Order: sequence, then C-alpha cells, then structure tokens
Amino acid sequence: MAQLSSTEIAHYASEGWLIPQFRLPAAQTDAMRDALDALIAANPGVRPEKLVSAHIEGDNGEGVRGSAKFLELARDPQIVQLVSGLIGEDVILWGCHVFCKPAGVGFETPWHQDGHYWPIRPLANCTVWVALEPSTRANGCLRVIPRSHRAQRLHEHLHEDRDDLTLNQRMAPGTFEEADAVDLELQPGQMSLHEVYMIHGAAANTSQQRRTGVALRYMPASSVFERDLHPAHGKTGVAVDFAKRPLWLLRGVDRSGRNDFEIGHRRAAFTIQRMINPDST
Repeated sequence: MAQLSSTEIAHYASEGWLIPQFRLPAAQTDAMRDALDALIAANPGVRPEKLVSAHIEGDNGEGVRGSAKFLELARDPQIVQLVSGLIGEDVILWGCHVFCKPAGVGFETPWHQDGHYWPIRPLANCTVWVALEPSTRANGCLRVIPRSHRAQRLHEHLHEDRDDLTLNQRMAPGTFEEADAVDLELQPGQMSLHEVYMIHGAAANTSQQRRTGVALRYMPASSVFERDLHPAHGKTGVAVDFAKRPLWLLRGVDRSGRNDFEIGHRRAAFTIQRMINPDST
C-alpha cells in the first residue's frame, strides 16, 4: 500500500504541495489515456480543459458525459491512502475535473485559489493532480506559489469575460509574487497534491504536445459540502451544479453528520455503494 513518508507529509504542510514517490503503474496509466480519448470523443461540444465531473458516468447534469473509469481512478485505494495521510482517515470524494490542453491551442488556467470556487465549510481539501501525459513547462504544467496556503486566507479574485481561459476568475494584482512560482513538471503516472488555499495556475499550451491532468478532489468528513452555497456566483467559466453533485465516503465516517451521500446518485449505483460501505449513509 502506498504510504507518505514523514518527510513528504512535512513538505506538504510547509510548502502546500507535494510530488510523492508513489506513481501509477504504467498499465494503469495507459488504460486511463484510453479512457481519456473515449471521454473526449463522447464530448465533442465541450472544451477538453473543461471536462468537469468526468467521474460521473453518462450525462452528469453539468454538461459532460462522464466515464466510470475516472471514478475508478478516484477510488483507487493507493491514492486514497496518500490523501488520508494529509487530511485524516475520514475521506470524501466530491469532484473530478479533467484538464486536457490540446497541442498549440490549450487554454491558460489563471492564477487562483481553489477554495474561492467551492462550497466546503470549514474550507479543507486535498487535490490530487494525476498526469496522464508529460506535463512540462513547455506545454503548460501546473505552477504553484509555495507557502501561499499558510495564512489560510482567500484573496480577492477578479472576473475576466474571456472565452480562452479554463476558469474566468483571476487573482487580483499584487496579492502574490509570480517570480516565486515553482513548476510541477510530471511524467505520465506521476501526481502532485496541493492544499485548498494554495495559489496556482498554468500557462497556455503553445507546444506541439498535448498535456492532460486529472484533478481528483477530496475533503475531510469533518467538513460539510454546503449545497446551497455558490461562492463564485456562477462566473467560473465552467458549468457546475453543486446542489446535485454526488459525494462518496471512501474511508471512515462522516464526522460532521451533515453530508448527504444520496443526492446525485443513481439509485442502482447508490444501492451498490451502501453494500460496499454501509457507513456512507
């Protein structure tokens, strides 16, 4: 079983991000690339940077036809084990966003903080960004501002009315030093983990190599997914429906006692989930 070392855990706490030693086996990574190609083919009208809730099979209610292959990835015991080393033993899966930047025309992801967009209270989350293809500085890899999470503060974001961005909210000028950025370059199967207050972004892909990462979103079950909150007021640039977003309790119990694990699930799938993890009610 994958296990973070004490050094890795300390690095995440101090810097707000981590590239662990663990990586997906090559065969699993290859299979996920096949799943990616099928996902893109099933969504010809959706920008490949905006494949939100890709883990919800079929019409996910957020403008994408998802694939169970991405749910399988998100529930991978090795990945959940890594996450539990950072947020605790009670782990909820609530999101999966595929960011595929086509060669030459891949959109920029502006500098932002994830917590600005999400209805989680208290705000807590670990994102696992799994590379399915090489992610380099040349093709727009993820970039982070180390230690920007430490104040546990959300900074002002400004709306940009543009159609060439992955997200339409950008950090206000003067809130951080871009010169401090670290490029998280990854090879297929590698992954990075980052904290919810971490300032991060990614440049446009102007190279001749496609770049794809799968962002898996996990929150501790001591927090609540508040379905009636809309932090970014519908101006994200991505169609989301938090009111009907399904949650999966992957490990432990719902410490908050308030998270709803039935909304958004198709009945057959929900019944199977209860059989696998009775605590998910």
